[in-house]
Amino acid sequence: MTAIERVVARMRALAAELPSEDGVAVFNGVYLAVTEEMARRVPDGGFHDRLATTTLDVLFASRYLDAVDEAAAGRRPPACWRPLFQLRGHPAVRPVQFALAGINAHIGHDLPLALADTCHGLGAEPKDLEGDFHRVGELLVSLEERIREALMPGPDLLDVADPLTHLLGSWTLEAARGAAWAAFRTLWALRERQGTAAEFAERVDASVGLVGRCLLTPLGCGDGRDGGSAPRAGRTTAERFPDGERR
Repeated sequence: MTAIERVVARMRALAAELPSEDGVAVFNGVYLAVTEEMARRVPDGGFHDRLATTTLDVLFASRYLDAVDEAAAGRRPPACWRPLFQLRGHPAVRPVQFALAGINAHIGHDLPLALADTCHGLGAEPKDLEGDFHRVGELLVSLEERIREALMPGPDLLDVADPLTHLLGSWTLEAARGAAWAAFRTLWALRERQGTAAEFAERVDASVGLVGRCLLTPLGCGDGRDGGSAPRAGRTTAERFPDGERR
């Protein structure tokens, strides 16, 4: 079993353990779809540097899985992840909010740190990772579109007056990826000044956590039937992202 396959196995185990309406389960289903696609593409030569891409993917995923373990053990995960773990069962937060809050935490905070760790571990420079970083980004952007299609309420339940429309319109994956790359470049430039680099990483963590808190603003079901007190009916990961849609 390869390193990426072990990550996939762990995420599948989480998917089996968590109820489908759990906010972490919603994000886990999204991330599992991405990681399964990565596991298919890397051996097929979809990336220029297979070793660097695999290393980055595993280090990146490990930060999310470590946060899951921290929360399960009753410890404090990074600030970027706390809103999702604290609000994971809130009945007035909709599934698409959970998904995007998890992506925000993972891209905004975990990705720049994983990029820096990859460069340190392989003796690489940012320019060595940039091409494959953008190739991964293309996959993520296409997935974001499917997330919004799968998890957003249908047009009969959502209109321009719905607060969810405005909330989700304020965040895009492309902008988050750009900020992550800039944060990584800053961390790399500060690599000889460990104290300053650690302080910068802490600030990034706090800022990303604040965005996550906003993305998880309780909005209710949005269908006018429950006054915003009941969750939208949950679907399993397989129903949201069937295998045929992931390919």
